[in-house]
Amino acid sequence: MQVGAWLSSFIYIVSSSLLYPTLLLLCFLPLWMLFYAGAFVAEWLERRSLKSVPACELPRFLADQDPRQVFSHRVLAYLRGLRSLLADPHAASQPVIENHLQEAIHGFARSLDKLRMLVRIGPGLGLMGTLIPLGTGLAALGRGDMTKLTSDLVVAFTTTVVGLAVGMSAYFFHTIKKRWVEHDIRMIEFITETLTGPPTGGTADAIHEEEEDAEG
Repeated sequence: MQVGAWLSSFIYIVSSSLLYPTLLLLCFLPLWMLFYAGAFVAEWLERRSLKSVPACELPRFLADQDPRQVFSHRVLAYLRGLRSLLADPHAASQPVIENHLQEAIHGFARSLDKLRMLVRIGPGLGLMGTLIPLGTGLAALGRGDMTKLTSDLVVAFTTTVVGLAVGMSAYFFHTIKKRWVEHDIRMIEFITETLTGPPTGGTADAIHEEEEDAEG
């Protein structure tokens, strides 16, 4: 019995010690989501201003016209890097170009990592912020301290709301951003094929492979 009581006390102490870090993260994450929402809206406005051009006309924009009219800033950054490689005949080997393409694809996929984590971390922190105060609240109820119980219940329910709000917001941003990233990957593959020939490795399922690795 003493061992069981000691273990229960230890778990209670560990659980209670996690309350303030959980509350701190739940205060920080909505602020980060607001900051990210501003960047998201800026990118959305940028993409709305881009021209919708058929694939058969894209090589003309690469050769004669301003590519900023049809490509996002990420694709333009890749295009500048690719042209720098092609300007140096000694560096423009097929493996180097393929590595440049794969690094760009990996970077695009990595840009979704934070949102993918927040989809799960937000509700998880909300659940922790709910259960930890409920434990201390029940202990206060056993002592007849209704004021402590009331304050703990307020913390429990508000942390649930904040955690769910963070998770839903992250899921919304992730869904839209994933479509943008997949489009950008198709564009850099097209640019690479147009300027250098077909890449040596298949990359159409890069985003799905990244997500399967994360979930696995």
